[in-house]
Amino acid sequence: MSQEKKLWIAFALVTGISFLVLLYYGYEIYQKAPPLPSKIVSEEGNTIIDGQDIKDGQNVWQSMGGQEVGSIWGHGAYLAPDWTADYIHREALFILDKWSQEDFGKPYSDLDNENRAALESRLQELLRENNYDPETGTITISPIRVAAFEYLHQYYKGLLMNNPEMAEFRANYAIPKNSIKDETRMRQMSSFFFWASWACVTERPNENITYTHNWPPEKLVGNVATGSLLIWTGVSIILLLVGIGIMVFYHARSKEEEPESPVEDPLMRQQITPSMLAVKKYIWVVAFLVLIQMTFGVVTAHYGVEGDAFYGFDLSKILPYSISRTWHVQLGILWIATAWLATGLYIAPSLSGKDPKYQKLGVNFLFVCLLIIVFGSMAGQWMGVMQKLGLETNFWFGHQGYEYVDLGRFWQLFLFVGLILWLILMVRPLIPIFKSKTSEKGLLTMFIISSAAIAFFYAAGLMWGSQTNLAIAEYWRWWVVHLWVEGFFEVFATVVSAFLFVRLGLLQTKTATLAVIFSTVIFLSGGILGTFHHLYFSGTPTAVLAIGATFSALEVVPLVLIGFEAYHNYRLSKATKWLSDYKWPIYCLIAMAFWNFFGAGILGFIINPPIALYYIQGLNTTAAHAHGGLFGVYGILGMGLILFVLRSMYRSTKWNNKLIGFAFWATNVGLMLMIILSLLPIGVFQAVASVNEGMWYARSAEFMQTPMMDTLKWLRVIGDTIFALGLFAFVWFVFALNSKKRQVDNITTPLK
Repeated sequence: MSQEKKLWIAFALVTGISFLVLLYYGYEIYQKAPPLPSKIVSEEGNTIIDGQDIKDGQNVWQSMGGQEVGSIWGHGAYLAPDWTADYIHREALFILDKWSQEDFGKPYSDLDNENRAALESRLQELLRENNYDPETGTITISPIRVAAFEYLHQYYKGLLMNNPEMAEFRANYAIPKNSIKDETRMRQMSSFFFWASWACVTERPNENITYTHNWPPEKLVGNVATGSLLIWTGVSIILLLVGIGIMVFYHARSKEEEPESPVEDPLMRQQITPSMLAVKKYIWVVAFLVLIQMTFGVVTAHYGVEGDAFYGFDLSKILPYSISRTWHVQLGILWIATAWLATGLYIAPSLSGKDPKYQKLGVNFLFVCLLIIVFGSMAGQWMGVMQKLGLETNFWFGHQGYEYVDLGRFWQLFLFVGLILWLILMVRPLIPIFKSKTSEKGLLTMFIISSAAIAFFYAAGLMWGSQTNLAIAEYWRWWVVHLWVEGFFEVFATVVSAFLFVRLGLLQTKTATLAVIFSTVIFLSGGILGTFHHLYFSGTPTAVLAIGATFSALEVVPLVLIGFEAYHNYRLSKATKWLSDYKWPIYCLIAMAFWNFFGAGILGFIINPPIALYYIQGLNTTAAHAHGGLFGVYGILGMGLILFVLRSMYRSTKWNNKLIGFAFWATNVGLMLMIILSLLPIGVFQAVASVNEGMWYARSAEFMQTPMMDTLKWLRVIGDTIFALGLFAFVWFVFALNSKKRQVDNITTPLK
């Protein structure tokens, strides 16, 4: 049996078994999610909250931005509070103060340690008892919890509507006044906050941990780290070391045979078809979306220091924080995806040198669809957050409130159909190549598999409804965020990088094929089940913690040797004189390798072990990882792929190397400064606050508005400015190059 066949078998086994486990525990999540009650009643039997109000309250929360305004269970934005941690702490203090006044005639804060401890123990017995009756579907709460709910409803009503006394709080959290305009909606959202917080403090039946595994950390209610968090953290570190050892051993044994570099650029003899030329407009859109995304990033970051304005201008009236952050995140994914889609549409016909029938029409039609999706979804999200849509209409056309999948359901379906069309346009030109029994068949097969995964796995974002239990919706959301964005994007990146080097004659086809399949097997062996590390504290059973901790550690293993890949790519860039034309595209691949190691690997493993994530989920340490991983890896690769396509289109055009060189270095240096001067230090200080005081304090205005934290926020301006200049230079380069007349004399060279 050949080595390639063995690797294909390993790929099939790893993928098949991993998804079976993922789906099985998905079923378990359905069965063991925090129950949505039919109603919440007092001990006297009076209905305090109707079950439908909880579901509608979830929709109200989504309509104002959802995870783009603070977070629930640690997932979402970093500026406003985590609403569950905030609710739990305020409820605890309300009850403790009430009891303290009744028993001792003074506030809880004035009690001695002994009396405090007695009240805290009593509080924990009250809150942690599971008072859900599965037969009637009701949750019964004590009179003091009823009073606490009414008190907190008034608090959140004042914050999210228009209590003048809370104007400073609203500014600190970048929440415009009257974010919720209707009293009924406000009551419903308070009901949802109660339920989400109830799941955090209520112990599972016959267990001594809550539905969210004692998250958030809050000593007052007995939410402390469990022994299993420590045990599985140790297991993950041990597995990481074992995996690194195996990878180093494999790398030491393997030898790559590099072909003799061609004396001239093989792509110079490649025919550019009409559909390939039609891809140019995609590149223009990528450049335009880069500028828009960067602009909204600047606005979003500034809201952290001037929450209700932009340098004195009351921007929040027309562009609230939740919208600027939504568009910043969403456009980042869309422009990166567009760059990759464009590269695929360019590569596929280039292999045979001719277009299938109606290929150009399909490319142009897909482009129009892309524009409609991008700007139509943005308009719908703005209308949803501005409370101009009904709750059901908002779900379909407005703002779903789930980070990374904020698009309304109609736009999601539209995007899914567009991805399927893209896949068809990719496969059609490759069919004759497969029939010709080319030596690149294995590499092309992986290319199609990764492309199909990008198209089909987005469908996971269609698996929840408008009022699905949050724990179940989070399970499917992370299929999109982790498997689609972080997983199969990574596989596609590996395949495309190897394929480009093969087409340039710098790697042997067999070597590239084996390397790609092996890398994919290693990555997916940890990556698929590593999805669970996002779900430790999202209302999932304990087994999810064990599996997630075990396999998320293995995700880092292939990234440890990424330096060898970077050096290999750098050495290839020096292989022959004509490769100087590809200096900056190859440098982007080298930068991608660095950010894969630092942004995805180092910053990712800092937050992934269970005990670490318990204290820092939802803090700026995650933002550091997100920026380094998403833009550093996929954004830089997207820029590199665009440069490869432009180099092929404009072969006889002299590039402005000073401009593109400045763009490359400014973008990478600016991103690094953004992380090490601001995001990471803020996250570290928040982590210390979370360990010492609790999650509520690490996210509170009291902590985040201190002079030290304000200084760290302003320091971000240094990195942001350099980063922005780099992106401006990149966009200028792209438009300047596209404005020049192409001078090409191509002859067709079909794939051998």
